Amino acid sequence: MSKLTFNNNDNRFFQSLKSEVDDYFKSNNFKKTGDYRLYLKSVILIGSAIAIYSSLMTLQLDNLIALVLTALFGFLSACIGFSVMHDANHGSYSTSNKFNDFIGLIGSNGLGANAFFWKQKHNIIHHTYTNVDGIDDDIAKSPIIRQCETQKWVPAHKIQHLYIPFVYSLSSIFWIFFMDFSKYFTGKIYTTEAWKMSFKNHLVFWITKLYYFLFFIIVPIIIWGFAGWALGFLVYNIFMGLTLSFVFQLAHVVENTEFEHVPLDTTKHIETAWAEHQIKTTSNFSMNNKIISWFVGGLNFQIEHHLFPKISHVHYPAISKIVQKKCQEFSLPYNYYPTIGKALASHFRTMKALGKKPVMSAEGKVQFA
Repeated sequence: MSKLTFNNNDNRFFQSLKSEVDDYFKSNNFKKTGDYRLYLKSVILIGSAIAIYSSLMTLQLDNLIALVLTALFGFLSACIGFSVMHDANHGSYSTSNKFNDFIGLIGSNGLGANAFFWKQKHNIIHHTYTNVDGIDDDIAKSPIIRQCETQKWVPAHKIQHLYIPFVYSLSSIFWIFFMDFSKYFTGKIYTTEAWKMSFKNHLVFWITKLYYFLFFIIVPIIIWGFAGWALGFLVYNIFMGLTLSFVFQLAHVVENTEFEHVPLDTTKHIETAWAEHQIKTTSNFSMNNKIISWFVGGLNFQIEHHLFPKISHVHYPAISKIVQKKCQEFSLPYNYYPTIGKALASHFRTMKALGKKPVMSAEGKVQFA
């Protein structure tokens, strides 16, 4: 696949924005990486997850209490992904690259995923080619669900807004047991060639999968029996999958975001500057809700994250004011929903609209039945 290019000849918006953001950090003598807020959150989230897992494996618990703890464990696992793994794999957790890699391994490989592939899929492909159909792996779930107008329509999509919670609830299982292995054996991430793996990368990949098999399957089966494990494993992944999926979907697949389609057999070029593309394809939600911001690792400030992925999420609320001012100055949209409820409603409306059968009008334009 040849490289997709953006028209960055007129990059005044991002240059002006970056200058003001840099001034904010310099004038306040802040580092762009994480601080005590992030480190304290990491201890709370990881410590709580370990405590819950240990309780489930060592204490004699009532079945209902065990299921509640398992659901909470799934939710906290997603929050570790948002708050710890995400910053670390972007290199914004700490000023030390080695420490970032170490924390990234704990946050992603510790939950059974693979940081090596995540960095390529998310940091490089998704962050560069956001909402570009044919390249962005995050919207490449067709024909199961249709996430933009240029994707193939099948009759099942008519009710996709009804079954997407079921699909999302299984996303973490699919990720760990299928997507990682697909990338590993094909050497591709959707339509992009993956980085060449070193011996260390191969070793970490298989150790991670064996660790996950031992601690998330074998040990729970020994303690709870097969039926108990199966129910608990399903509940754990339902809560983790739903939390992960909805937070990421609210960032890009809502009514006020744009999509691009670049045919794979043509020269790939977008007549928009990269930063402006990020603005138009991304949306925020619940920006004034500190509780949601804490649990989702600042990913409700997705616009700021896409413009400055190497800045830790603890700084997003502050720099969002600068971004909003610059968007207004350069007549660019600043997409956001005031509450998570309104963002969720917009996502479901979007998926329902995309589920309608496309038909061609007399003027040659696509309409929806």
